[in-house]
Amino acid sequence: MATRPRPGHGTDELRRFIRSFEDGFPADLRTELRRPLRQAGERARTLARSNAAWSTRIPGAIRLRVSFTARRPGVILEVDQRRAPHGRALEHLGKAGWFRHPVFGQRRRWVRQRSRPYLFPAARAAMAAMDTDIAAAVDMAAAKHGFR
Repeated sequence: MATRPRPGHGTDELRRFIRSFEDGFPADLRTELRRPLRQAGERARTLARSNAAWSTRIPGAIRLRVSFTARRPGVILEVDQRRAPHGRALEHLGKAGWFRHPVFGQRRRWVRQRSRPYLFPAARAAMAAMDTDIAAAVDMAAAKHGFR
């Protein structure tokens, strides 16, 4: 019986792998890992885009970045603020509820609007599969370059 990895396992392994290099993470490893990490995050990006299908601007503004920094390695889903400035407010940090905003920027008139989370639910749903894919990519790259 296979055990499910705890959330963050793949990212933790990637972080340890990056920190094992004293002179910085080699460019050839970055190149090799970038494609598998993008593929791991693509599932969450597709789900987030379908969750935001009610909007005409948000799905096209959702982008996927791969980071190899020691502090925040892994796959990052983000919404381009210039293309969809309302995306962050409607996401409401993934919580259902209400938020307030001025009508067309006029500070005298405020309205309440229901949030419509799309990014956080997608990330939560794809987290286990993403972590497994990230861990497999790191293991494969490490084995190929003679680690472990």
